Amino acid sequence: MEPKTIKTTPFAGQRPGTSGLRKKVRVFAQPHYLENFVQSIFDTQDALAGGSLVVGGDGRYYNREAIQTILRMAAANGVARVLVGQGGILSTPAVSCLIRKYKTQGGIVLSASHNPGGPEEDFGIKFNVASGGPAPESVTEAMFARTQTIDTYRSLDCPDTDLDQLGTVQIGTMQVEVIDPVADYAALMESLFDFGAIEALFNSGLFKLRFDAMHAVTGPYAIEILENRLGASPGTVMNGVPLPDFGGHHPDPNLAHAQELVHLCHGTDGLDFGAASDGDGDRNMILGKEFFVTPSDSLAVLAANAHLTPGYKHGIRGIARSMPTSQAADRVAEAMGIESFETPTGWKFFGNLLDAGRITLCGEESFGTGSDHVREKDGLWAVLFWLNLLAVRKQSVAEIVTEHWRHFGRNFYTRHDYEAVNAEAAAGLVNHLNVLLPALPGKRLGAYTVAYADDFAYTDPIDGSVSKHQGIRIGFEGGARIVLRLSGTGTEGATLRVYVESYEPDPTKHHQDPQDALAPLIRIARDLAQIEERTGRAEPTVIT
Repeated sequence: MEPKTIKTTPFAGQRPGTSGLRKKVRVFAQPHYLENFVQSIFDTQDALAGGSLVVGGDGRYYNREAIQTILRMAAANGVARVLVGQGGILSTPAVSCLIRKYKTQGGIVLSASHNPGGPEEDFGIKFNVASGGPAPESVTEAMFARTQTIDTYRSLDCPDTDLDQLGTVQIGTMQVEVIDPVADYAALMESLFDFGAIEALFNSGLFKLRFDAMHAVTGPYAIEILENRLGASPGTVMNGVPLPDFGGHHPDPNLAHAQELVHLCHGTDGLDFGAASDGDGDRNMILGKEFFVTPSDSLAVLAANAHLTPGYKHGIRGIARSMPTSQAADRVAEAMGIESFETPTGWKFFGNLLDAGRITLCGEESFGTGSDHVREKDGLWAVLFWLNLLAVRKQSVAEIVTEHWRHFGRNFYTRHDYEAVNAEAAAGLVNHLNVLLPALPGKRLGAYTVAYADDFAYTDPIDGSVSKHQGIRIGFEGGARIVLRLSGTGTEGATLRVYVESYEPDPTKHHQDPQDALAPLIRIARDLAQIEERTGRAEPTVIT
């Protein structure tokens, strides 16, 4: 079975973003489109020749077809061994776990994360490096450069691999191992958290919970861990079967897209704990009875209580957060006397800090939290962390968070998303703000005085690399902030994200609704950026 060389021509626009290359399924399904990008991985990652690779995805539409293409190309490009999840399924954190455990030379993740799935919806692909984390910019830029000059790719003529049968098969000279997608990840979770304490909480009969897998990849993981290993009652995991179109729903674990779960947490008979994860399993939402935990607060609470879990009982070395994430975790780090870092959005920016041992926990406001156990954010890990705290502290979700606020103060926080905005209009809005920035410091905006205003740039403390134009920051005296940035996770138009926060040390004011507490700053942000005039949007698409 000899590799064959197929002629091709470049496609425009194959530059991977912070989470890989994302396009509509119909774009990926074009002849040679996926192949060109995959070949660019093999052409730029020399260690894969003769090495090992992990391959899997979130089960969305086109997942299986893409895996067959990748397996044929991997064999033709000299990869010696591929680990692929049964059924083509692997959550993003599970891919990172496998790369690290089996010391492979990288992994290919097939997902568009929280974006909708289906024949007319989104697909994505990204490469994770040997540390288990997303490829850094130096790697993704090399891949992109290769896509612009590519003229051939290599593949094999061979039957499809049976992805549903566990075991080992050969494709040419390459060994393909179809593995249980859950087992290694579940073992890692059991080493980090007190499963006995969580099981006792479940068996008490006094604790009601649900986990919404959103018909996405975490269904099999949550069923195995929560129901089979920890003894939660059957049905605890809602929407637990991964579907190619996620059941027609948007697999984004937030208040807008997980409304059934939110409803179950309301009322006197509501759930004690509700949680959800997204398409590829790297995001999480945490709910208590009539109580929503912002991702920013979740990171801060986990950091402050990490010593209560077996995996972090000796303490944590440092905390990192993405720039738009609230400053709540910074206050915990200061109180603990450990380092804190503010990085650009994108999990890859945490990788150097984790590898250098400078941080233990990290998180983003976009419902992502993680630690040094893998090199991706990890939705189910965060859920188990919370369950461990609830079991040990014997308090409700609301009690733990409000006690945290009393000790550290509350960072009121919200994010307003304006989705599928005209790209030119969005760029014009950002350019308008950049013109204003130099004159803002010292200026009075409503009741607030601007302390600083900039377009955030980050110098990596480990390798010295510089990332510019990472979002506009307008900080006020007293700690309030407005942040505006364009997101790279969508596939159509532009998504404008507006983040607003203010710090309140007075516990008597912590009960306010964030939208009410932040209303003056929200108005300042809309007026200063001329959002309605420039985008035509009077209100955001989603508020979280």
